[in-house]
Amino acid sequence: MASASNELTVVMGVCGCGKSTVGQQLAAARGVEFAEGDAFHPPENVARMAAGTPLTDADRAGWLATLADRLAAAQAQGKGLVLSCSALKRSYRDVLRRGAPGLQFVHLTGSRALLAERMNHRPGHYMPASLLDSQLAILEPPGADENARSFDVAQAAEAIVQALMQR
Repeated sequence: MASASNELTVVMGVCGCGKSTVGQQLAAARGVEFAEGDAFHPPENVARMAAGTPLTDADRAGWLATLADRLAAAQAQGKGLVLSCSALKRSYRDVLRRGAPGLQFVHLTGSRALLAERMNHRPGHYMPASLLDSQLAILEPPGADENARSFDVAQAAEAIVQALMQR
């Protein structure tokens, strides 16, 4: 079994759910690296999202492959990693799992109203709140066989991290 120092975890969910906040705090608590999934998007994807255009499966394919490679590298080095990634569909999570079998997912959920409120109050992010509905429409919550834990983001990020660390 992996120790907290070499676990590979993807913090997932739709835009505005707090993937980066929870991911950074979880990585710090574990003493491992945090990787911001959005930082791996090619410029074309960022431009599409900034213009309010939802990404297609084809748009996401190269990005997901890059993230899977990043997870595979951490696993090969025996290093833990917490990665933020929307991972909205099972097929996307399957790509990530190919990079790191046994990958854990932390699925952050929340009401549409709460998510929209958060998106409207995050300065400097390229993704407009108008894309929330498109993400909610394609979200496939993780199945019971996907090594995932779900948390409602109405609770504080610190409480989520504490629950994850106590398991």
